[in-house]
This record gives sequence, structure tokens and C-alpha cells, in this order.
Amino acid sequence: MSRQTRIKKAVFPVAGMGTRFLPATKSIPKELLPLVDRPLIQYAIDEARAAGIDEFIFVTARGKTALEDYLDHAPHLAETLRRDNKTSLLAELENTRMPSGSTAYARQGEPRGLGHAVWCARHLIGDEPFAVILPDDVIAGAVPCLKQMVDAYQTCGGNLVAAMEVAPEEVGSYGILETTHRNGPLCTVSGMVEKPSPKTAPSNLAVVGRYILDAAVLNHLARKQVGAGGEIQLTDAIAAEIGKSGVHGFRFAGQRFDCGSKAGFLRATVAYALARPDLRDDFRQCLDGAMHVRVAAE
Repeated sequence: MSRQTRIKKAVFPVAGMGTRFLPATKSIPKELLPLVDRPLIQYAIDEARAAGIDEFIFVTARGKTALEDYLDHAPHLAETLRRDNKTSLLAELENTRMPSGSTAYARQGEPRGLGHAVWCARHLIGDEPFAVILPDDVIAGAVPCLKQMVDAYQTCGGNLVAAMEVAPEEVGSYGILETTHRNGPLCTVSGMVEKPSPKTAPSNLAVVGRYILDAAVLNHLARKQVGAGGEIQLTDAIAAEIGKSGVHGFRFAGQRFDCGSKAGFLRATVAYALARPDLRDDFRQCLDGAMHVRVAAE
């Protein structure tokens, strides 16, 4: 593999119904739920841009047209902001606009798992390495997670998955890695298992929602083999490349928030609000006030 392989395409699986956030997601795609004042999908797009991605593939489903509208130009709103001289808001609006021809959409007609969602984008991916970003996983870091991975990919090639240690009792919620050699943040993967029991898990090193994958993974997904939970698992297809194109885990620098859960979404909201200079002081006072009320009630 060339040490300067450019990752140009990213797949965003956004076909899920977001049932954990009902009733809000009855009419709003989960990916458009706001984390402070930006929707989850915007954080994912910004991270991809920072990593050099310029082709964005969204795997959608019925009821996701609002997502496509969000990524489109809003000329009437832009003109209103321009007329009112609201330049900072206009800049924020323009940041949500995707360049013409940079986005493509594939439909996942039935919910058959993450692996199936990625497979649905196969014709748009082609035969080159590609990234996968799960918008539910918001990762805060001085250097965006996918940018870290793209840089590391130049030294390892093959398949690269973001990894972090989780509590042993939580391994049943993740794909778990078995590793051998470690070189800084990179480790060689010798085995992967989806949602193992804590008794049989090979480690507590879990795969989270960032991947750089060789196109050969699509060939394994094409077999549509059902794995854990009765779904087509992306980790199973990646594991099939161990000993072939190779698989590495990458321990990223940063903090991951599971915004697919209500508690994780709230944690992210607190963290991102406190990181904002324009919100920090007022929000901290709000939190302090809430804690005082709780203590008084106790």
C-alpha cells in the first residue's frame, strides 16, 4: 500500500429510527437532534472534513428527508440573515451547506444491521479505502478522531478501527478486540467478536464508531451472513480480513460520548456547553443551582 493513500469517501449510516429518543424522533431524524446548537450529523461532517474527506455518502431510510433538506442550501434564510447583517449566523448556516455533487444517498430498505447499511453503499464506495462514521458517537479531541486515524492509516493500511477500553461489564454492548503487538496508539488485531459475554470476552478493548476500511470488506458483507442479534455485523466482515489485508485497532486521543443513549447525550451536552466560552459561565451557574436544589431536597 502507498504510504500516501488518500481517504476521500466517508459513509454515514443514518437509517436508524432512533427509538430510544421517542417521541422526539417521531418526526425528527435522530441525527438532527441538537447537541447544544448543532445537530449530531454536523459534528460528524465537520470531523470528516477535518480529515480530508470530500465525498459524503449517507445511508438513509424512509422518513429521513429532513436530513437531506438540512444539508441543502437554504437561499431564503440566507438572504434574510444577509439583509439583517447577521454575519456570524450566516457563516454558521453556510457551514451546513454541502458543495454541489459532494453528497450521495443510498437507501437501506430494511433494518438488517450496520454491516448491511455499509453494504447498501457499495456502488458509491467502489474499490477504494473508505471511512465510516457513526454520528451517535461524538468524540471530542484536540485533533479530530478521524484525522488521527487517517494519519495513522498511512503507516498501517488495511483496516483500522477506533478503539477504547470499557468497563468489563459493558463488553456485551460492543465489538471487542483481541490484540497482539502494540505500537503507540496502534495495535495488531488477531481476533474480533461482536457483543461477547463478559466471561468469554478476549479483552475490554471495544470498537467505537470510526472505521477506515479496505474495499475487500464489502465482499464479505455481500455474503449477508447473519451474526449477533440476528443482524449483518460490520465487525464480522472486518474480522474476515485478519491475516489478509490486516486489521489494526487505534486508541484515539479524546473523549467519546455515546449520544445514542439519553444519559450519554446529556453528558455530551454538559461537556460541550462547558467548553463554549459564550455559554460556560451561565451554564455552570445553572448546574450549580441545580445541584443546590437537589441537596436541599435531600
